[in-house]
Amino acid sequence: MFFKAIKSLALAGVISISCLANVSAADIKFFTIGTGGTAYTYYPVGGMIANAISKPPGSRECGKGGSCGVDGLIASAVSSRGSVDNVNAILSGLRNSGFAQSDVAYWAYTGTGTMEGKEPAKELRTIAALFQEHIHLVALADSGINSVADLKGKRVSLDEPGSGTRVDAKLILAANGLEVDDVQAEALKGNAAAEALRNGKIDAFFVVAGYPTGAIVELASAADIKLVPIAGAGAEKLVNEFGFFAQSDIPAGTYEGVATTSTVAVGAQWFTSSKEDEELIYNITKALWNKESRKLMDVGHAKGKTITPESALAGVGVPLHAGAERFYKEAGLLK
Repeated sequence: MFFKAIKSLALAGVISISCLANVSAADIKFFTIGTGGTAYTYYPVGGMIANAISKPPGSRECGKGGSCGVDGLIASAVSSRGSVDNVNAILSGLRNSGFAQSDVAYWAYTGTGTMEGKEPAKELRTIAALFQEHIHLVALADSGINSVADLKGKRVSLDEPGSGTRVDAKLILAANGLEVDDVQAEALKGNAAAEALRNGKIDAFFVVAGYPTGAIVELASAADIKLVPIAGAGAEKLVNEFGFFAQSDIPAGTYEGVATTSTVAVGAQWFTSSKEDEELIYNITKALWNKESRKLMDVGHAKGKTITPESALAGVGVPLHAGAERFYKEAGLLK
């Protein structure tokens, strides 16, 4: 029920046509947030943020039971393939904004790393750093897979092309001396990957998401699973080579029957285009960090409490949008 309730938040930015019948189009601004698969963390967090920043025409005043979002704004969370897909959608103008892993965004902006040889995404801009994402490597408890090295020859889902998970899964394999060809690679996402594992069609799958993530919560309640550690020399190599990664634990009890597991984590950040209006992004950033939004985030998702203005600039490697920068300077968070 918890995750069903969270999932419904992603519809918060949607308003019926009948409610807008008497409202001028000039009074309405639609703003999309590219997220990820519906069974992962980006999607419900995106819905929570869309709810916080939206203030459709005719809404009650802030502090009187109404939204404290941006006047006339209707924001919506859009399911997507993930980080790479979101960056591409922002640059093409398909979406106004989107979430992405800090590593994926930085490499896209600079044309380096996994984006080597591609045109640098110089129009990409940051709105805020949001929360930490942990790399989950999931297998059945009796699989005999106890390390990344044990994946050799196994059927492993790396997630879909266009996802940040797939980017990081390849890096993790390489850091542990494996190539994609050393495993039987699949491209499953969310519940599809969890179902395939449960039914014996794959041996393991990668997920990069803030914990707890819905697909794994549901899987752990239906099957005995383990999180395979991403630790040791391979993890050290990853952390040393790429400054975006940090060694971090997923605590015991996050998923039913699963012990504390050491893995690596990367930041989840919110991006937009430099072409988006400065005043709009200023007001969106301001709405994100107001007191009413704080209340929504504290109860909207387990990761919500970790989304704070104090960490809004943590690990930011892509320049801030001019509107966001103006807000952070006014708030005293940026000199």
